[in-house]
Amino acid sequence: MVGRHELTLLFVVAAVAVAPMAALGATTPTDSRVQATSPSAESEGQLYQQGETASCDYSRLYNQTIDSVVQIQTAQGSGSGFVFDVSDGQSYVVTNQHVVNQTTSVGVRFARGETQTGTVVGATQLADLAVVRVNETPEYVEALPVANATPNPGDRVAAIGSPFGLETTITSGIVSGVNRTSPVGFPLPNTVQTDAPINPGNSGGPLIACDTGAVVGVNQAGGAENIGFAIGASIVQQIVPELIQQGEYAFPLLGVQGVTLTQPLAEANDLNVTSGVYVLDTIEGTPAAEAIQGANDSVVVNEQQIPVGGDVIVAIGNQSVTSREDLLSYLFTETRPGETVEVTVLRDGERRTVNVTVTERPSQEQQ
Repeated sequence: MVGRHELTLLFVVAAVAVAPMAALGATTPTDSRVQATSPSAESEGQLYQQGETASCDYSRLYNQTIDSVVQIQTAQGSGSGFVFDVSDGQSYVVTNQHVVNQTTSVGVRFARGETQTGTVVGATQLADLAVVRVNETPEYVEALPVANATPNPGDRVAAIGSPFGLETTITSGIVSGVNRTSPVGFPLPNTVQTDAPINPGNSGGPLIACDTGAVVGVNQAGGAENIGFAIGASIVQQIVPELIQQGEYAFPLLGVQGVTLTQPLAEANDLNVTSGVYVLDTIEGTPAAEAIQGANDSVVVNEQQIPVGGDVIVAIGNQSVTSREDLLSYLFTETRPGETVEVTVLRDGERRTVNVTVTERPSQEQQ
């Protein structure tokens, strides 16, 4: 049995430890928008050219979106959020779960200064997402569109929110990487990496694409200098509607612990493949424990213990698996608890397909 402290796949959850930063008491003017000064911009939210270099009219993007970005106020501090849906004066605001924490009522301050009481109608600690309902929304507020496609590395983006309590702040950057696994808390797939500054208080605010004005991610945390992460739009589109309707979301659990296959693992296991997910262990009591084989021994190579005997997952459903991120993404976006999926594994040098029923992942509080 291999130690369960290894990197896990939808299985071991670390508590989200990014606490909201206390607001500094910054105030905003009645209308916090600024005037766009670039006459070369073609239309709102559209990419424009300066010579041969693509650029972004951040002033225009700010004006286009700022009325839909809010500050979330709690007794412990403040964070950010954005309007996901609005109808007949009632709106639903998306933010991070760690911003609202366990509270059921928060203050929602809009860009022009109005503050309304918001009710937390749904939250999930695993995805670090929460939804707040506001019954009296200012008439000028519209919902921000959420992107339907993954952005490209190099795309220009802006993070808007209230870092350190400084309301209606915009920071600029690019998409540094996509299809990351979140390094914060639960290993969410499809996370967007950016160099746009994301500081305490930005949590829950939108990461917005310059070319479309659409939300490509929900800012979660800054990692190190020039490294920040945002929950991907595909995860937001999938989870938020159920939080609005049901108040919770059922997460899929395959029931294996695994890592992206590396050369040392491949050599120690005498494998004829160079990519896939190596199964370190399976979770007792899950269907995967009977259908998939985890490592059953280890060998010493160059003074390192390397597990041997485990299956290598090379495909799931109709999608090939080259990395842990591929498997996570498929499970999150293509499966739900109770569904049976075909998993192709390499075992004893042969490919074989096994059927595994995806179960519901227990909540973090149950573990």
